[in-house]
Amino acid sequence: MNIEFNDNELEEEQNPALKEKVEKDTELKNLIVSYVGKKKKPENDEVTLEMVLEVMAEDFPDFVMPIAEENWIRGYQQALSDVDEGQRLMKEAEENTEESE
Repeated sequence: MNIEFNDNELEEEQNPALKEKVEKDTELKNLIVSYVGKKKKPENDEVTLEMVLEVMAEDFPDFVMPIAEENWIRGYQQALSDVDEGQRLMKEAEENTEESE
């Protein structure tokens, strides 16, 4: 499975947390940051969350894909819920307008 990242996102669509350096403050983070650092060889020796995600998607997609799928499903469900709520509010506003006339 090959996952490609598209860097054509608008700046306001990007999550600034992805560019932050990952601190090695736990044993697991230390292992992951060391692995990613060896693989990506960043110029400033700082591993970012974006680098970790890229490597995890390449080397361990069976871990990343269920998280991405769950996130997509929750986002889709939230969008449907927002549409329903918007329609309910529009109907309520229309009924209030008709009553006041």
